[in-house]
Amino acid sequence: MAGPTTAQRGEAERADTPARPPHIGPQGPGLTGRTRLVLAALGLVMISAATVWVLYGSSWLRLERVSTTGTEVLTRSEVEAAAAAPVGSPLISVDTGAIADRLRQKLPRIDSVDVVRSWPHGVSLKVTERKPVLLVEKGGKFIEVDAKGVRFATVDRAPAHVPLLELKPDRSASLRRFGGDRLLREAVRVAGDLPGKVAGETEVVRVTSYDSAVLELTGGRTVMWGSSEQGPVKARVLTALMKASPKAGHFDVSAPTAPAVSKS
Repeated sequence: MAGPTTAQRGEAERADTPARPPHIGPQGPGLTGRTRLVLAALGLVMISAATVWVLYGSSWLRLERVSTTGTEVLTRSEVEAAAAAPVGSPLISVDTGAIADRLRQKLPRIDSVDVVRSWPHGVSLKVTERKPVLLVEKGGKFIEVDAKGVRFATVDRAPAHVPLLELKPDRSASLRRFGGDRLLREAVRVAGDLPGKVAGETEVVRVTSYDSAVLELTGGRTVMWGSSEQGPVKARVLTALMKASPKAGHFDVSAPTAPAVSKS
């Protein structure tokens, strides 16, 4: 009997050899997870350092100019001198709250101020000035009083269309109870409630007690206002009376439900 041929023996040998599994995985050396984490941390540190340098160390973002808006009586140079902004310092380090405090302290005429960084090189000062509603004469000069009762400035000349306050409280229980400061606040409330046209024509607000405020208008006219209570109602009633009796010389709205008008 003939033995296996050469071809048959080659096929048998290939059948006996186990197949190699396919190669799975990286073909060469690569970065481990820890290495990637270290590199990411180094990148963040470098970015942070660069940011700090740009904000604090470089000349790119430094304060170079200060601008002012909203002034009426004050000048921009007055405001900016009082602000004393640190020109040349990094803009990020400018203390805007300290600047606002300095302005309110040095310039009482300022009611409010917004100090805002204006990138990349500026600071803007947005000023709101107090407006006088009454004047108190003292020593030939005039003290301006705003709608909050704050005496904020002394001027040589009286501003136009701001009435003069004559605060002459009588020695009554009203004065002992409320005091001069309270009467000043009442006068401020009266002035704040006056109709626009009447406010412009009011020359004097005379207060002698809590419930006795008298207005002296142009043309010798007078208004008995009474207390500061029901101010808006009194304003509407007074406007109606003046329209109905344009030639009257005296108006009484101290009791707005029972007003009175007379020629003198």
